Amino acid sequence: MKKTFELTHPKIKVARMVESAKHEVKKYLKRERNKKLPEDADYWDFDCKIGKSEQTADVIHVTAISQEIDTLVAAELSAFYLEILVKPAVRTFEEK
Repeated sequence: MKKTFELTHPKIKVARMVESAKHEVKKYLKRERNKKLPEDADYWDFDCKIGKSEQTADVIHVTAISQEIDTLVAAELSAFYLEILVKPAVRTFEEK
């Protein structure tokens, strides 16, 4: 998913646009996690970037998407860019 979310609309308030964007992200993550895994993978991993535009997007963890959206909205932006790329991954265990 590579998308620029617009937060301005003539009839819809910003808070509702933000909730719509968050819902779309959660729906996308759930849909991707439910896909069949390859034989050699344990789980689906996500590479995420978020920012004002595609060129200024910073790498973040998938669990920080909601907080980063709130941060960008607090900066009163009219739009933000979000990129989520899915890849199969294998768990690694660290010995103590």
